[in-house]
Amino acid sequence: MPQKYLKKILTTRVYDVARETPLDYAPILSRRTGNRVWLKREDEQPVFSFKCRGAYNKMAGLSAAELKKGVVAASAGNHAQGVALAGYRLSAPTTIVMPRTTPQIKVDAVRSFGGKVVLHGDNYDAAYAHAREIATQRKLTFVHPYDDPEVIAGQGTIGMEIIKQHTGALDAVFVPVGGGGLISGIAVYIKQLRPEVKIIGVEPEDADAMERSLKAGKRVLLDHVGIFADGVAVRQVGEETFKLCKQFVDDMVVVTNDEICAAIKDIFEDRRSILEPAGALAYAGLKRYAEGKKLKDKNFIAIASGANVNFDRLRYVAERAEVGERREAIFAVTIPERPGALKQFCTILGDHNITEFNYRFADPKAAHIFVGVQIPPDTADAKKLVATLRSQGYATLDMTDNEMAKLHIRHLVGGRAPNAVNEILYRFEFPERPGALMNFLDKMGGSWNISLFHYRSHGADFGRVLVGMQVPPQDKKKFQKFLDTLGYEYAEETGNPAYKLFLS
Repeated sequence: MPQKYLKKILTTRVYDVARETPLDYAPILSRRTGNRVWLKREDEQPVFSFKCRGAYNKMAGLSAAELKKGVVAASAGNHAQGVALAGYRLSAPTTIVMPRTTPQIKVDAVRSFGGKVVLHGDNYDAAYAHAREIATQRKLTFVHPYDDPEVIAGQGTIGMEIIKQHTGALDAVFVPVGGGGLISGIAVYIKQLRPEVKIIGVEPEDADAMERSLKAGKRVLLDHVGIFADGVAVRQVGEETFKLCKQFVDDMVVVTNDEICAAIKDIFEDRRSILEPAGALAYAGLKRYAEGKKLKDKNFIAIASGANVNFDRLRYVAERAEVGERREAIFAVTIPERPGALKQFCTILGDHNITEFNYRFADPKAAHIFVGVQIPPDTADAKKLVATLRSQGYATLDMTDNEMAKLHIRHLVGGRAPNAVNEILYRFEFPERPGALMNFLDKMGGSWNISLFHYRSHGADFGRVLVGMQVPPQDKKKFQKFLDTLGYEYAEETGNPAYKLFLS
C-alpha cells in the first residue's frame, strides 16, 4: 500500500492549479518555542488552502464523459472552493452542497469559480447526506473531501515538497487533522523517504475524532464537534485515512480553542499573515508538544493549512489570544463593599496590569468583581497571584478556563434578577441563520419565561447563546422533552460558579 501511494503522489497533476508553496523560516516563533520552526504556507494557494490539491487530482483522473456530466461535493468552505476551481479548469460542472449556515463570503467564493451552490441543512452532516442523494439521483461523481486515495495523494504532494525544500535535519512535521486526508498523504510520503521524521497530528479538544479513534483502535463517531476550527470539524475520520494514520502517524496533540487563538496571533506577529483557526492548528500543537516534552533546539515544520477566515471572527480571536498564550488570567474576586477597597485590591496586584474590570453594586457588604490581569507567559504567576489574594482574605476563583465566563459572563456582570425565581441557565449553539431564534421560541411555546439572554456574533457558522429560563421543579420532565426535540446542542450551566457569583 505505501508504494502504491508513493507512485500516486509522484504522478499527480495538482500543479495544473496548485503552486509549490514556500517553506518559511519563522524567527519569532523559533525564539518563542526555543526550537527552529518553519511554516509550510498552504495559505498561499489560489483558494487560500491546500484543498485544491486533492480535489483537482481526483477530478483530473476522471474520464471525459464523467467530467462532462459533472461532479458533486459537500463542504462548508475550503473543499468547496477546491472542487469549484478544479471544475473551472477542467470545464466540468460542479454542484456544491453547503449548509445554510455557511457565511456568504464562502458561498460567493464558490460561485466565483462557476460552481452551483445548493444550500441544505444546518451542518456538514446534513449537507453531505444531501450531496450523496444528488450524486445517486443524477449519476454524478462524488468528490469526497478526505476519504479517497486520489484526494489523499493530492494532499501528499505537500510531503513531497517538504522533503525537497528541507534537506537538513528534521525532527517532526505537525499537521492539522480533520477527516485525515492531509496527514495521511503527508505521512505516507515522508515516512517512505525519511522514516526518522515524526509525523504528529493536531486536533482541537472539541473535535478530536482521530485521537480517540487511534486510542480505541477503531473509528469513533463523536456525538458533537466544536465549530471554531470549522476546517477540521469532523465527527468521524475516514476508513482509508484511519488505516494510513494507524501505520504512519507517530503521535497526536489536542489543543484548546484559546491555544489556537494564541497561535493565530503568534503567526501574525511573525509573518503578518492571518490564518483561519484550522490553519493555525498545527503550530498550536507544536507549541504544546514542545512545551510539554521540554524540547529545545529541534527542527519542526508546521503546516499553515489555510487562511479563509471571516473578518468578524477576528474579534473573538483577539479576545481569547492572550488567555490562550497564558498572558492573561481571569479571576472572580470578592472584596469588601466599602470606600478604599478597590485601591487596596489594586495595591495587592502590584505591577500586574489590569486588562479588564467588570463590577456592579449588588450587596452592601461584599463586591464581586470580574477582573482580567496581565501575567508573564509560561509561568506559574497566576497561581501565585491567586494564593496572594486568598492570603489577604479575598475569596478568589480562577476563571481562565471557564468557557461560560469568558464567552458570556464578562459581558453580563451586575445583571442580577432577584425576582427570577426557579431560574435555570443553559448554553445553546444556534445555527447562524435567519429563523433560528424563532424556531427556539416556537418549540418553547409560552411554557416558561426567559429571564436572561446573551448572544454575540463571532463570525462562525453557529452562534453561542446563554439563556436563563424560569422553570418550576414540577416542569422538569416537560422541559427536558423540549430540549430533546429542539435539535440544538446545549449544556446546563446553572451550577457554574461564575453564574452564582455574578448573576443569580
